[in-house]
Amino acid sequence: MSTFSSAYGLVLTTDQRIMRRLHRWRAPRWLQWWMIAATLGGDGWLWGAYAALILVAGGPARFEAVVSAACAVATGIVLFRSIKRMVGRKRPCHLEAHCWSRLLPPDQFSFPSGHSITAFAVASSLGWYYPGLLPGLLFCAISVAISRILLGMHFLSDVLAGCALGAALGYLAVHVGV
Repeated sequence: MSTFSSAYGLVLTTDQRIMRRLHRWRAPRWLQWWMIAATLGGDGWLWGAYAALILVAGGPARFEAVVSAACAVATGIVLFRSIKRMVGRKRPCHLEAHCWSRLLPPDQFSFPSGHSITAFAVASSLGWYYPGLLPGLLFCAISVAISRILLGMHFLSDVLAGCALGAALGYLAVHVGV
């Protein structure tokens, strides 16, 4: 148990140190705009646009691909809402003011990142069906995940857990069945 406690303590300490540095760093204006656009796109607009594009031009696998992504996202939403209530970790922006971000969080809890779960669930499931779209999907998913940290919404460990959970859900939606 002491090994787990030590590892958990190290994660918390590292998260706090990164949060303090980022909350005091005034990012270049272009990066601020990119992160705000990424996080707002991660609210669902970006993934809806990908789904619409695939439904219009995705060929015979289009319905299966979109249903797989939708199942992965729906499962992710249920999962992250449950885990957030169980863990109850406060968001970084509730612990220390951010020097430039003024966005408000969608809820009070931080772990895991729902935006990251959704982003990687969509990217991994749609990317399996459409490998040519995978670079763009991953660019968008990574941008969303990084934005959550830089905007003070999540700690690094929240986002890493969300990315892993989302990728796993996308994989399962494609391979276990729709």
